[in-house]
Amino acid sequence: MMPSVAPAHEIGEAGMPKTLRLIPPLKVSAPVTPRAVSTAPEPPFVATPRATCGPGAWPETGIQGRVSREDHEKGLAARGFRCNAELVGSLTKEPPNLGTVGGYKVMRYVDRKGNECAYYDTSLLPPSNAPDLTMGVRVVNMADPAKPVLSTILTTPAMASPHESLVLNERRGVLAAVAGNLSQAVLPGIVDLYDISENCLQPVLKSSTPTGVYGHESGMAVDGKTFYSASFSTGTIVAIDITNLSLPAPIWLGNYESHGLSLSDDGTRAYVAKDANSGTLGMTILDTTQVQNRTPNPVVPEVSFFTWSSISIPQNTVPITIKGRPYVLESDEFGAQVKTGGARLIDISDEARPRVVSNMRLAVMQPENFAAQAGDPGVDTPFRFAQGYTGHFCNVPTRVDPPIVACGMAVSGLRIFDIRDPLKPKEVAYYNAPVKPRTFPEGSNWAYSQPAFVPERKEVWYTDAYTGFYAVKLTNGVWPDPTTPAPNGTCMSRRVIKVNVRGLGRSAVKSLTVFVNGKRTTTQRGPRRSVQVKFTGTVSKRAEVKTVRIVARLRNGRTVVDRRTYRLCTSGR
Repeated sequence: MMPSVAPAHEIGEAGMPKTLRLIPPLKVSAPVTPRAVSTAPEPPFVATPRATCGPGAWPETGIQGRVSREDHEKGLAARGFRCNAELVGSLTKEPPNLGTVGGYKVMRYVDRKGNECAYYDTSLLPPSNAPDLTMGVRVVNMADPAKPVLSTILTTPAMASPHESLVLNERRGVLAAVAGNLSQAVLPGIVDLYDISENCLQPVLKSSTPTGVYGHESGMAVDGKTFYSASFSTGTIVAIDITNLSLPAPIWLGNYESHGLSLSDDGTRAYVAKDANSGTLGMTILDTTQVQNRTPNPVVPEVSFFTWSSISIPQNTVPITIKGRPYVLESDEFGAQVKTGGARLIDISDEARPRVVSNMRLAVMQPENFAAQAGDPGVDTPFRFAQGYTGHFCNVPTRVDPPIVACGMAVSGLRIFDIRDPLKPKEVAYYNAPVKPRTFPEGSNWAYSQPAFVPERKEVWYTDAYTGFYAVKLTNGVWPDPTTPAPNGTCMSRRVIKVNVRGLGRSAVKSLTVFVNGKRTTTQRGPRRSVQVKFTGTVSKRAEVKTVRIVARLRNGRTVVDRRTYRLCTSGR
């Protein structure tokens, strides 16, 4: 049995919990399907076309993404670099303070009262952030994005040291994390759950419990009812029911070495980065249907395991759809000038055989440019194993037809890519903050955070570990409006279309159920493998996005979910 300790705010007289809850013992669930490593032909291992800078730029001087020693000596690094981006506001810590002021995640939330908040951790390498005096997640008032104001600091165990696990659910207004650090086994997996729905400026702690086993990374279902605590060194993923934020309960424990993970919109798939149980790094797709449906003693089959030739250390995954086709945005970290981490789009339309269709890399990450980097701050240092020109976290402003990807790429700063043509991404903007003078660690930026977005203002928020929080606005039209079609893209005016369902294999079909924007529209029974999808509502002059989910029940008992996105336009477009 694993006892659950009540959080401090639930402790009664004599130090006794008001309610003592015991967590039922969980049987470790090993992979239930024999692993078959899937590989597929890959696109050329080349740099993504670099951004063309418009007015107001302070462009890089040489190799794409590089901040050279000459840039430092000439004062250019101290000024910073920007292309099609401008600073809106910042919350920074000036020298001579040496404590870390940024970490791995940046979140944005607008509560029911209209308060706009930013959240970011300071958990780069605990306890190296101890000089910050107060370790914890920063809560920032963004009422005026030009003047961010610190509202409060969350210092409960998981928030003081969340490592890469900070996650926010917009649907329910939940902020969560699991305590962890690089060694992971040092800290028990204490999970903190906060309600931010009513007042995001003053989050309300609902529970703090050791339900996560060990911590490092995390994920959360889109409906906000399941939190996943993940650790790769201990090889554990724990699914925790957080329907009641005050009474979280573990419901599944899996034997997977997970780094970052994400969940599909319906919660039935987990996309797990850095699963190395087989000795091979890559991405695992897990069928989490029974966890999502709260089946007693859930079974989580392994759908597929996939790897690629340019892999370094898989860091995070984000499921998206572009023109109705499903992808996973994945990014790698580190590499130490061997296979320096970058980002990529993985086509998962055939879940059993994922394939990389495009890469997002900077020229400075390419092996042919390694020699030129010698002596650059952040490269030839004792920290090169965890620094240099590497990718880390990437993110998108929307999971449906995202026009851009934003990535924190360490010394290269914040990088923005246009992915409207998923087979041909291109860099369109970057912002590399001014390098602040310091003696330790070496003088370079550590932009590791997963960015957040403000689409209505074309802003991207991120943190630099040793300088602070930044709100950056994209300029010169590089963040296209939602109605701007992708290159060679078209809109459709048909109100009824025929869809051939993907992923059925040779199994006989029992029924097909269609959901449009979450609403069930059709249930078709029988063996047919295609179904009519009917779009309802008025089509305006602006493009109207329809998300379609087709749930196929098969005669062999399996369930297949085919997700697509369609952009409807007037027939005159």
